[in-house]
Amino acid sequence: MQNYRNTYGFERHCWAEVDLDALRDNFTYVRRTVGGPVCAVVKADAYGHGAAAVARALAQAGAAGFAVSCLAEARHLRRHGVTLPILVLGYTDPAFAAALAGQGIAQAVFSVEYARALSAAAAKAGVSVSCHLKVDTGMGRIGFAARSDFDAAVAALSACYDLPGLSVTGVFQHFAAADSREEPDIAYTAAQQALFERTLAALRAAGREPGIVHSANSAAQLCHPEWRGRMTRAGIVLYGLDPSPALHFPELRPALSLKAVVTQVKDLRPGESVSYGRTYTAAAPRRAATVSVGYADGYPRRLSGSEAGGVMLVRGRPAPVLGRVCMDQTVVDVTDIPGAAMGDEVTVFGPAGAAAGADTADTIAQKTGTINYEVVCGISRRVPRLYLQDGALVGIWNDLEEG
Repeated sequence: MQNYRNTYGFERHCWAEVDLDALRDNFTYVRRTVGGPVCAVVKADAYGHGAAAVARALAQAGAAGFAVSCLAEARHLRRHGVTLPILVLGYTDPAFAAALAGQGIAQAVFSVEYARALSAAAAKAGVSVSCHLKVDTGMGRIGFAARSDFDAAVAALSACYDLPGLSVTGVFQHFAAADSREEPDIAYTAAQQALFERTLAALRAAGREPGIVHSANSAAQLCHPEWRGRMTRAGIVLYGLDPSPALHFPELRPALSLKAVVTQVKDLRPGESVSYGRTYTAAAPRRAATVSVGYADGYPRRLSGSEAGGVMLVRGRPAPVLGRVCMDQTVVDVTDIPGAAMGDEVTVFGPAGAAAGADTADTIAQKTGTINYEVVCGISRRVPRLYLQDGALVGIWNDLEEG
């Protein structure tokens, strides 16, 4: 793969390590389960893992194409040599129709209003934009509202085929609760799929070929591989994380670990406090280590020391957070970690810490009242991404050192 090492080399400060072998293994598991083509969702900088490097690795693994959320993300992939099909799942300003067509990027079309605006811009530019029609079967965001007025939705979908400058090459939907095991949600998901299939049948009866049909997201494709259509869209599972606490797939391997270093170790005497607001005061002698990571790197401030505070991994042992997480630094308790010293590598969170009681993306999500998606997506762009293959470093992407 392309080497993303920057001109200045790598400084051990705060970084994320991405295991490309885990990433490829997860992709292989999904494709084997589905039994058909898989589109890799690499929006949000590949869920914080680094879109350019991840896309290149998954292209080599056999991805059918990529899905992103906006034109800028698609262009980023093209600039880094990605030639496979790319679909923008969200809104693109119709004025950029020529850019979509010129770089071979397909665009989601989700309403008559948007279709007409994109058509007008494409016709004016003398180009044809490849489009995937989005059907809203119950997600309630963007899409032709088949659940509200089926006949009107089918008529509107059908009309898009006749608009100049648009080439309909696919039809898709998105599930609202496929990651839930509650009976009402299971029934709702099945009803969404049934409505989608009914919509496809109506289009075909009207002489409209749907093209690439994709229905299943991460949760649905592993629970219902029979819903694969001509393609499925794999997102969070590619990165080795479960779609929700209700669904666990033991075959998945988390690909990312956030790491930092110990910058100082000091002894705290009884009565001495730590960090902003003096929320932690030592009741007995303690040893405290400052770690070069904070909320500006994506380590949530809500992990500030408490019963549900963060726990990092130092020398293979758990190190609980003391006091408040700061913007760029966090203090942890290393009293029970002999030899902890400046320069020690710290696993802030990642799969390596799970057995020792340190945090993973899932435990951080539980402690902070969110989901693992937000934890990994929240890693900031100032954090370099290191890419490992067979345990060896094969590339670095450091956003602050590029250009």
